[in-house]
Formats: sequence, C-alpha cells, structure tokens
Amino acid sequence: MDDDIKRVVVKVGTNVLTNKDNRILGPVLRELVRQIAVLYERDVMVVLVSSGSAIAGKEVLGKMSLTDKSIRRQVYSAVGQPRMMRHYYSLFHDYGMRCAQVLATKRDFDPGKHRENMINCYEGLLSEGIVPIANEDDAVSITMSMFTDNDELASLVAELIDADRLIILSDTDGLYTGHPDDEDSIKINEVSFNQNVEQYVKASGKKEGEGRGGMASKLRIAKGTAQKDIPTYIANGKRANVIVDILDNKEVGTKFIH
Repeated sequence: MDDDIKRVVVKVGTNVLTNKDNRILGPVLRELVRQIAVLYERDVMVVLVSSGSAIAGKEVLGKMSLTDKSIRRQVYSAVGQPRMMRHYYSLFHDYGMRCAQVLATKRDFDPGKHRENMINCYEGLLSEGIVPIANEDDAVSITMSMFTDNDELASLVAELIDADRLIILSDTDGLYTGHPDDEDSIKINEVSFNQNVEQYVKASGKKEGEGRGGMASKLRIAKGTAQKDIPTYIANGKRANVIVDILDNKEVGTKFIH
C-alpha cells in the first residue's frame, strides 16, 4: 500500500448490502467493518458512506398506506437509519472501534457556515479515531436539496476531507465494455477522466427502494472525482477483502485517474 494513503472514503450501495429479496445481509456488513479495522491498524482512516436505511425501514414496516413516494421514502429511512446504525455500532464495537453517524443534506456542502461546520465535524471525529458513517438525511431532505444519490454524497465528502482515495462499492466488478453478464464484455481496468467510456453503460432497471444510483451515475461521479486528483474506484462490494486489495494495488475493479 502507498504510504501517502491516510484517508479513504468508501461508499457502499444498497445492492451490495442486500440479497435478491431486499433483505439486509449481516455478513456483508461484518466484512466491510473487518476491512475498515484492518486499515485502521495501518493508520488509514475510513469514512463510510452507507446506503440501506430505506430498505432497513421497509423490512420493519412492510407495505404502507402512504401513496406519496417521497413521504414513503422519508418514513422508511427515518425508521431504518437507527436500525442500520445499531448494526454498525455493534460490529465496530466487536473490533474495538467507535463509529458515529453523520447525516447531511446537499445544502450542508454549500460554501459558508454549513460547510465549515461539516468540516469541523469530520475533522473532529477523524482526529479521535472515530469512523464517520455518512448518509443523506432523507427524513428532512427536500427535492431541491437532495443528492442525486449516495455516490454524489461520497464524492462531496471525499473532497471535503481531502481524501486520498474514493472507493464506490457496487454489485458489479467494475466498468465493462458491454453488459457485465454478456460473455464478450471485458472489464476496463483503468479510465482517464477525459476518456469517452459512457457508450458502454447500460440501463440498470432497478426497482423502487433499491437505491437511486446506477452505473451511469457512478461513472459520472468517478470521473468528476478523479478530475479533482482523488483516484476513484468502482468495484464489487460483495468480493472478499475488496477494499484492502484495492489499497494494496491489486487489479481489482475499475480505477479512474486524472
């Protein structure tokens, strides 16, 4: 691992955290936390941007009578967020580590007092060896202050804390020259921010509750973040040891560079 890596933002999507029935996967959460603990022992601090609150709330509440899609999402997220944090708190405690919840809306990243407050919060947590777990504050977000998805939130956090790497964990091994399931598709190992690879992205066709960000969004965010001199990766979050392997410079996922 490069000695200059001290801060890493890891974003984990809903499709990584759930199975085909949209149930939260405990072993995946544990493996995530185990890897963060490994990096902590190497003096690398991780900020975890975690999706999953809406699904976690849906597991508890099931179908609701609310017809408004955005209010339904707010309720699912408000119920699911503490449930996700309970999972994480327990897992980090098992590894002798501490974690904290940091919820944000897009306006918190606007220049001024909100942004300064966010920086102070992250710097304070990181200086104490506490792992910040970030998510959008879905319960109070309004349409004009919503992130496109958590990929955008992760990129903004990476820029905010001057991260050395951004790792976006998805349910695919990276960017392919076609649909990942096609036999003739080849994984692209490295992409420059100005390289035209958008032609390879296929529509994902996700259902409601499975997260907002598809590969097109990930590609846009990864290129934009790489352009700011933060090398960014898209990789498979269900692959064992994926975060540690990326930082150990193994050929995992797709790397986006300036």
